[in-house]
Amino acid sequence: MRLTPRIIAFLLALFISAITVAFLSFVNATTTSMLFVAGLASFAASFFLIMYAIEILVYREVTKMHKTIQRLKLKDFNFPRKTIVSNPNPLKKLNQEIFVYVAKKQQEIDELKKLEVFRREFLADVSHELKTPIFAAQGFIHTLLDGAMDDEKVRDKFLQKAAKSLDGLDALVKDLVALSQMETGDIRMHKERVDLRLITLEVCEQLENKANQRNTILKIKPDQMQHVWVKADPQRINQVMTNLIENAIKYGNDNGKVIVHFEEEKKHYVVSVRDNGPGIPSEHLSRIFERFYRVDKSRSREKGGTGLGLAIVKHIINAHGSKITVTSKIDKGTTFAFKLDKAEM
Repeated sequence: MRLTPRIIAFLLALFISAITVAFLSFVNATTTSMLFVAGLASFAASFFLIMYAIEILVYREVTKMHKTIQRLKLKDFNFPRKTIVSNPNPLKKLNQEIFVYVAKKQQEIDELKKLEVFRREFLADVSHELKTPIFAAQGFIHTLLDGAMDDEKVRDKFLQKAAKSLDGLDALVKDLVALSQMETGDIRMHKERVDLRLITLEVCEQLENKANQRNTILKIKPDQMQHVWVKADPQRINQVMTNLIENAIKYGNDNGKVIVHFEEEKKHYVVSVRDNGPGIPSEHLSRIFERFYRVDKSRSREKGGTGLGLAIVKHIINAHGSKITVTSKIDKGTTFAFKLDKAEM
């Protein structure tokens, strides 16, 4: 039974009236008519007083509080109105609203704390990544200005090193700008019908020298699948395949193998890039797509790169309406996989 103000007032008034009648029945010379009148009067007076106290002094104020919290919840979290549970008891409604609001606020606070940690880490990483090539180029140029410029061999060597440092800085800034534009939606995907197998073959040809330096075999499977027609942005999907294959070569083992595999489904193609390298520890997998996150920072910097490649890959794949996943086993290798929509013939 739902306890409305009227039911509560009725039950309490009935109880008070019963006590009054019971008490007066012990008084001498009290007639039945007097007991009836006294019981009726006490019931009526108690009912209206209790009704007023509950309805005016309690329930209305509680209802106002409930509506205020409800408005705050809708404003802060943009809840659809249909999710609000209707309950005739204002106290229960207030309790429900407070519980939901506090839970969402706590979730928001936890997210803000995580974002604050990520922001500090990002600023520290950006500062370090920018500082390294700038200080290197600065050192080479100052050395030349201090007199080393007179030696032609030293001059050429230092200028080449300074140019290499500045090229790295230029690549880092370009990646930061591209990543920022993707996050804000300024860069849109221009999807068209493209042959992903052909794009992958061209990427493998471009990376052939790097693969040969490490005696790494590049393989596209299955052999009988001559075309992989997908709906994608050619430039961006080329960037994805380049990054994934280059990383597999760079962080895999010498004399290793990198396999790009295509699997046809009803509406999609599943694309996977697999290496047989040292693998990635499980504690790093959840953060591998973060900006500047490196599993082995010293080893990663020796191999070059801006540390933004996988973050950019993730945003490109997301912009294609898909998700990229990573699985890895220590000493057995790592696999990156994602889906792309089939292109209409």
